[in-house]
Amino acid sequence: MKKYTLFFGLLFLIYACVPAASVRNEVAVPVSEGPVYEETLDNGLKVLIIQDASAPLAVFQVWYDAGSIHEQIGKTGLSHLLEHMMFKGTERHGPKTFSRMIKRVGGLDNAGTSKDYVFYYQKLAPDRLELSIKLEADRMQNLLLDHDETLSERDVVMEERRMRYEDDPQNLVYEEVVSAAFKNHPYRWPVIGWMQDLQNASVADLREYYSTRYVPNNAFIIVAGNIDLPAVMASIKREFGKIPRGPQLKPLDVQEPVQRGERRVYVRKEAELPYVLSSYRAPNIESPDSFALEVLAVILSDGKSSRIYKNLVDGKRLALSAGAWYSSTFRYPYLFSVYGTPLPGKSIDELEAALYEELEALKKEAPSEREVQKARNQAEADFIMGQDSIFYQARVLAEFELLGDWRLKDEYLEGIRNVKPEDVQRVAQKYLVQDQRTTGTLIPVINKE
Repeated sequence: MKKYTLFFGLLFLIYACVPAASVRNEVAVPVSEGPVYEETLDNGLKVLIIQDASAPLAVFQVWYDAGSIHEQIGKTGLSHLLEHMMFKGTERHGPKTFSRMIKRVGGLDNAGTSKDYVFYYQKLAPDRLELSIKLEADRMQNLLLDHDETLSERDVVMEERRMRYEDDPQNLVYEEVVSAAFKNHPYRWPVIGWMQDLQNASVADLREYYSTRYVPNNAFIIVAGNIDLPAVMASIKREFGKIPRGPQLKPLDVQEPVQRGERRVYVRKEAELPYVLSSYRAPNIESPDSFALEVLAVILSDGKSSRIYKNLVDGKRLALSAGAWYSSTFRYPYLFSVYGTPLPGKSIDELEAALYEELEALKKEAPSEREVQKARNQAEADFIMGQDSIFYQARVLAEFELLGDWRLKDEYLEGIRNVKPEDVQRVAQKYLVQDQRTTGTLIPVINKE
């Protein structure tokens, strides 16, 4: 589950700061498996609790099946804008009250939006969980969407888009590549939305989106830490149980047409150096091939001993930076990418060709067992170390719940451990082919002002 999210900004947008799964696998009676307790309320709200007596704090998270994949053409960016508006208050608690109340008891709160979901969380002392439960239940059903506040926050998001994309050449290339790689699937638009759609976003749009998707049967809760389970469940049932079930939403069922040749996009933008990003259509964790693709990404791009760094950055001295990226935990098939920025004086075409040579080498000859074992160990270490806090244990649980069932996380390591050298070679041959590639190139331009 190697994620280079700091580079691409793919999975999370964190601001002042995985869930159709909430309507799947529902249980009529509570279930307890190891440290995880599961119960679904009558209104469809699933609750997952991780008990950890050693944790010094508690984490409360609410996950909604309200990522950008549920937006429509012409109305992109609503998921993210609504995340901002969720901090603008309810009739009971006015603007900015939520965060102030959490901070007053020594806690932290935040939120994030992705293509697949939106989530809200607080970290606080276990005996303060009642506050989180009351506040989150309140804004699940009583959010105020004031016209002036919405326009003001819309301007904030538009400025954020300028900073993250309009003024960031590499992110702009990524945005163009994804948009070209997908023709039909809503993954093709950015989480933050297109600027024109943000300009036209209305309070009515947000209200409709909120009333449809911010409902108990389209969400789930995760609580983690050294908690009193019966007391926490009683509080959740008291505050959330009275919220009525929302409309039954159909799961997203969008098929992407077959790609029949390489696609290319070019971005002309003020920049010091060119940049290239090549992305291949690839499966998610629903395919057994995903485990070999995870290992392949580690072989190519994890540390100074990885192939791309050793050969292109350190060896041939072609790249200032270069690497590969893949994540199997998108809810739908996404992309496997290689990328790079050439050293000054080096050709972008030469670097692009060198990246492809690394892929072709893996197709022609399987990596050694030692190289694969090292990559398997690294992938396993990343997965385990990524859960070094109670917060991230909860987030990983949620990520797999979004994929269908939180228990899938137990199958991930087994899948990684079973990858063989011939599996790595096979998936390289199967997926990293020219006809399935979308390539974006940044062409620097000089600002003459």
